[in-house]
Amino acid sequence: MFKAFGPQGWWPVTPPGGAAPVYASGRYTLPDERGAFEICVGAILTQNTSWTNVEKALAELRRADLLSPDKIARCPLPRLERAVRSSGYFRQKAQRVKEFCGRFLKDHPEGLARWFSSSGTPELRAELLSYKGVGPETADCIVLYAAGKPSFVIDAYTRRIGKRLGFARELSYDGWKALFESALPPDVKVYNEYHALLVKLGKDFCRKAKPLCAACPLGRLCAKRIYEPGKNRRPAGRRRIREGAGRH
Repeated sequence: MFKAFGPQGWWPVTPPGGAAPVYASGRYTLPDERGAFEICVGAILTQNTSWTNVEKALAELRRADLLSPDKIARCPLPRLERAVRSSGYFRQKAQRVKEFCGRFLKDHPEGLARWFSSSGTPELRAELLSYKGVGPETADCIVLYAAGKPSFVIDAYTRRIGKRLGFARELSYDGWKALFESALPPDVKVYNEYHALLVKLGKDFCRKAKPLCAACPLGRLCAKRIYEPGKNRRPAGRRRIREGAGRH
């Protein structure tokens, strides 16, 4: 996949003075405090929606001068709902982002960067999972991309590709996570690119309907090759996207 697609530059973060998140291909440096917070907000907002919609919501938060923990925590909920409306489920997401900021500021006045750097990977992940509205996928996105710690992200693309390649049939989130982490070195750069490349493959080739098997970089390895010219076979298995974080 890396040979076919190259570095993906995840997670996109808005540069100082910029207007939109930018993919920094081949750069794996830890984000600063501002960037880490933007990743946290983006990971919550991208649940069950496309990254394009999240970019619109982030732009509106920036335009309204709300893209900081203290400002979101103090912001009246109706105003915050208007700002994140483009991300879908905006009332629920506004509440989740607001609660995330309020609790984080209360529990970790030292700031995101120090909180993340002083926490071990399992401890940080467990604490994030205790936040309302933060499920396993969202937590892993924050741990990997905002905190720079090795915690592999599982999403709908990963499950679909894994099942079609014959890695497994049906596994829980933790089952898929254990499968990938047991096969890969616990390296942040590897996890970063591997997850991003799976998303790229799932969006462009291993689609839910009418996947482009003949052109897929992994076509020769695939156990299914479920859609080829002259065949009228539908992709096997449907899974509802429960969280959908990281759907860039």
